[in-house]
Amino acid sequence: MNWLSDFVRPKIKKTAAKEVADNLWTKCPECGQMLFTKELEKNHYVCSACDHHLRFPVNKRLEMLFDNGEYKPITLPRLKEDPLNFKDSKKYTDRLRSYRKATGAQDAVKVAQGNIGTITCVVAALDFSFMGGSMGTAVGEGIVKAAEIAIKGNCPLVTIAASGGARMQEGILSLMQMARTTAAVNQVKEKGLPFISVLTDPTTGGVSASFAMLGDVNIAEKGCVIGFAGARVIEQTIREKLPEGFQRAEYLKEHGMVDIVSHRRDLRDNLIRVISILTHNKPNLNILALEYNK
Repeated sequence: MNWLSDFVRPKIKKTAAKEVADNLWTKCPECGQMLFTKELEKNHYVCSACDHHLRFPVNKRLEMLFDNGEYKPITLPRLKEDPLNFKDSKKYTDRLRSYRKATGAQDAVKVAQGNIGTITCVVAALDFSFMGGSMGTAVGEGIVKAAEIAIKGNCPLVTIAASGGARMQEGILSLMQMARTTAAVNQVKEKGLPFISVLTDPTTGGVSASFAMLGDVNIAEKGCVIGFAGARVIEQTIREKLPEGFQRAEYLKEHGMVDIVSHRRDLRDNLIRVISILTHNKPNLNILALEYNK
């Protein structure tokens, strides 16, 4: 046997490189801390290092607010997608198609019905991941539909705003939604039903100038940006430096525009308490897991 040519090759199994997920870590936009995504999800997308509230996916927000995370999604009517045949660097229909593929949603609003603290409510939540939560005819129709269901079911209406404002691709039709949504929530109020507006980061433009600021009670998440025009635009217009914390939830509360500033972990409890007071129902203390944080 020639030991140079006759030998038994070692049996080494070929191992394929394991695929590594590219979303294991999330960087906090406030402090720059790298956060383990699974832990961030458990903490409701609040930074464990600096307590910054990151933007919350709409489905997870609804699961957090409704009892046991259970709710009934409301199917919204389909409208003409591109009434103005709008095109800039890309066709509006192509933009809608790409966002629908990325988010799995038809548009920037999701309407659901279920129990919050054992009280049946209708919730209309805007999805910032869909074209910045911009309000076009589909979003306007969603708010109107939510108001109609609340009136028909004699139950409170809750809206959750997260938007950059009106959708420019729909021009004047998007601006008309400011009047439509305002009229819709006013109909809820005229029926003596509670309307609670939850403001999250960001709530700006035509959304803040319409239904988002009209709640019987306005609840804002800690540190969220609320305003109409951007701070830089305002500074350039008035040629003055804006005060510290301008357009933040805490600043608006100090100036009477917001009733409650809530940490995200306390938002459900605060919402239950407000709804219970406005509907003259006693809050279920077994459901309230956290103490009210003033």
